[in-house]
Amino acid sequence: MGGQADLGGDWDGIFDYPRVLPPTAFTATLRDHGGVLTGETSEPGREGTLFALIEGRREGGSVAFVKVYDDYHAKPIHYAGTLNADATEITGTWRIPGDWSGTFMMMRRMGEAEETEQRAAEEVER
Repeated sequence: MGGQADLGGDWDGIFDYPRVLPPTAFTATLRDHGGVLTGETSEPGREGTLFALIEGRREGGSVAFVKVYDDYHAKPIHYAGTLNADATEITGTWRIPGDWSGTFMMMRRMGEAEETEQRAAEEVER
């Protein structure tokens, strides 16, 4: 299912730095138009919340996008990841070409209806 899933919706994530900086949590809202991804992210910064736009692609189980902060304070950041089988998690790496890189993980935020459906499915399995 991972290759055919619509990735549109809200995601919560975290990315790690290669140096002594602590991991940073972020949120993302994705729109998936037949594999073309667009969206926005937000994350805490030193002087308040940082916002960025993302553009990329989903091909099968592979996801790649570029994040550009809306104030252009940093170089574009390239993300490449793999979607899990039930299309609820993306794991991979990020890199700033010529600078540094790290890892990231994103989990789809479940809506109330999805949570109810999941709980019902778990009850049936018992």
